[in-house]
Amino acid sequence: MSRAFVKEDGPDNEPLPDLPISSHPNYVTPRGLKALQDRLAATQGELAQLKARADRLDRLPEKAAERDIRYLEARLRSAIPVEPPEAPTDVAFGTRITVVDEDDAQSTYEIVGEDEADATLGLIAPQSPLARALIGARVGDSVTWRRPAGPLELEVTAIDPISGG
Repeated sequence: MSRAFVKEDGPDNEPLPDLPISSHPNYVTPRGLKALQDRLAATQGELAQLKARADRLDRLPEKAAERDIRYLEARLRSAIPVEPPEAPTDVAFGTRITVVDEDDAQSTYEIVGEDEADATLGLIAPQSPLARALIGARVGDSVTWRRPAGPLELEVTAIDPISGG
């Protein structure tokens, strides 16, 4: 296609809106900080490959990578690294918590930074309702997790530092 038919100054050339940045302090575990750094490097590599394409008529993938890079750089600038406690006695950021519910079902959670959080893996952000219920508890304490499905009583059975730090 001739360059004469490509519009140079339209909405296709404007950057995508930035991803929302949380207003909460950006606490990160060492593992979470490394994951952010790795994601930034991978996205920068992806952008370089996109810009090296012979056919660059579709700029949306480049714009998405540029937006993601801006987000990751902002998250790294605001990161507050926190070392997990070596021998935690109460639930805090950087701890792995094992709980038993009213039906004796056992679950394990880790309180990690927002960018590292993944509820499906038991990784929860400190601002989550579950983390807020657990923070400050000690082994043997019972806490109430206020969920949309209704409150659930949990007993803390173990508190350990997270691994991979």
